[in-house]
Parts: sequence; structure tokens; C-alpha cells
Amino acid sequence: MEAKKIRLGILFGGKSAEHEISLLSAKNVIAHLDRDKYEIILIGIDKKGQWHLRDRASFLLHAECVSKIQLHDAGHSVALVPQGNRKELMSYSGKEFQEALCLDVIFPVLHGTCGEDGTMQGLLKLANIPFVGAGVLGSAVGMDKDVMKRLLRDAKIPVARFLTLHAYNQAQFPFEKVVDEIGLPFFVKPANAGSSVGIAKVKAKEDFAAALKEAFQYDRKVLLEEYIQGREIECCVLGNDHPRVSLPAEVIPHHEFYSYEAKYLDAQGATYHIPAAISPEEIAKMQSLAIETYRVLCCEGMARVDFFLKADGTFLVNEINTLPGFRELSVYPKLWEASGLPCPALLDSLITLAFERHAKESALKTTF
Repeated sequence: MEAKKIRLGILFGGKSAEHEISLLSAKNVIAHLDRDKYEIILIGIDKKGQWHLRDRASFLLHAECVSKIQLHDAGHSVALVPQGNRKELMSYSGKEFQEALCLDVIFPVLHGTCGEDGTMQGLLKLANIPFVGAGVLGSAVGMDKDVMKRLLRDAKIPVARFLTLHAYNQAQFPFEKVVDEIGLPFFVKPANAGSSVGIAKVKAKEDFAAALKEAFQYDRKVLLEEYIQGREIECCVLGNDHPRVSLPAEVIPHHEFYSYEAKYLDAQGATYHIPAAISPEEIAKMQSLAIETYRVLCCEGMARVDFFLKADGTFLVNEINTLPGFRELSVYPKLWEASGLPCPALLDSLITLAFERHAKESALKTTF
């Protein structure tokens, strides 16, 4: 008897500054899923936050161009409706819910706010549906660079010096005070954003106001972070209770820093060395620190951990990404491929981990 296929919902797009990157990631995930194992349900989220069922043959427009890629307008509006033990996607006519489409598991291929910050994870948890990636807490703290760095610092995991500004208290941090505390140059970053969106490198006083203005467009909280002279090393983690870690990669930006343009718009924006040319001792140290970081930040499923490697051999954790990119050239799938786990098998593992966590959580008592 032919095995029943797993009905897998792919969520992509989203109400985020990283909408286009999510579309590119979803395109590659869908291309590598085993059609013999999965019945794939495509759910595109537009920039207004509305959900639509998509036709796999034409769900993207301008799919090869980062600056032009977009969701196809066609598609039925849907909503995920909590139904006890049933995981149903309901078609919505504008006045009433109509037919239901049951799902077994969801892969939220969503980057940035409303996708990897715990909000979507909370919705999926309420709907009682298994989902790929970190849970509510791990997603939230992994997204918020301020909270993430405070947790790592308290756990004695080395991070760069940083200051946190809110719109209401930025007058307490004049340029001279910032330089005195974290040095010059320094970076200005939205606390809750990824893909280097809204980031600026400040090298002089006249750069500061414009950098703050740009960062505050993307978040109500902004991070000022020490510039670290060092190599940019990344590695990937996979697992729930017993995570494993990949080989490292080195990123060599050809721009001022590893900006959005260097990552996505300029084909020559960066060079990637996979695996990174570092010593076995440095690899072991980095892998151990990656696992420790993953656990301190309550992560599950997957994450990419980014480091700076200083000339004296010291590693600093730059940040963690709990829903890393899945483009064809993204580091997460590339590093696992180099570590012996090709993309189709990696996707199988992530989906298995989603079911595993959901089963354990479902076994917990909810009443006295």
C-alpha cells in the first residue's frame, strides 16, 4: 500500500522588510522537497498580512530577480483557524468561512518581523499544529538583538560591547558618550530586523543622526554596537534536545560591511569559503560555543550562529538567526550539504523535528 503523503503547508512572503528574501527562500525549499513524501500546500502572505492559497506553477513573478520578485496576485484568501485537534486552513469568501483544508505540519519560510519573531509561532501553537523551527520564546529572543545579547552576556558568552536606545531616551546618548563607551566606528541597527536591513556603519559624528533615523524606521528599539576587527565565521545548528552543528563558513564582504546590497543585490558582494580555513582547534571551540548559544537562547529546530574571530583566536557571538535563509546560495543549506546532509534530507530532518517537538508538548498536562 502506498504511504500517505504528509500534507505540508509552506508559509512565505509576510508583512516584513524581508518579504522578498522570504520568497526566494521558499522557492528553493519547494524545489528540494520530496514530492513522494509531501503534498505541498503553498500559502503566500502579502505585505498587508493577508493569507492566500497559491498555485505552485505560478506563485511568483520575476522569480530570478531580488529587486523585482513578488507574489502573484492570484489565490484564494485563507485563514488558519484553531479547531482543537484539527489543523485546518479555512477558505474565506469575504463574508464567511467555506471549505476546510487539513494540514499535518507547517514550514514558516518567513524572515523578519511577523515571521520569525515569535508572532507566527504563537499563532501556530494556538492552532495546535506542528511547525518547523524555534518555538515562541526562542524565536522572540533570537530576533531581538538587545535581549539576545543580554542573555548571552549573562551566560558569560562573549559578545561585542553594545548600547540600547529607545526613541524616548536617545537624547541620553549623545555621539561623544557613545564613542566613549563602545569606540569608533560603530554600527547602528534596528533591534528587531534581519538581512542587514536598516543597518549603518558610523565613522564620524555627521553620520550618527541619519543612521539613527534610518534604524528607527524599522523598529522602536535600536542597538549601537562596537565595531569588531575580525573574520566573519558562521556555522549552523540542527536539532531539538540534542542539537548537532555543521562545519564553519567564512564570509568575506566586498562592501563596507555585509549589507543587504552585498548579500542580495550585488552578485560580487561577498565571497564564501565553505568550509572556512580555520584550525581544527578553532572549529571545535566555535562548534561548542554555537551549541551553548543555541541552548542559552532556548532554540529548537534550526539556527545559524554568526561569529567574529579575532586575530588573538577569540570568538565573539555576533547574532543568531532562527529562520536562516534557504536561497540556493544561502549558507545554511550550503553548510549542511558540505557537512554531509543535502538539502532534501535537511528538509526531512527539520520536518521530523517539528513533529517530535509537537508530540512532546502534546503529552504535557494542561489541567490539575
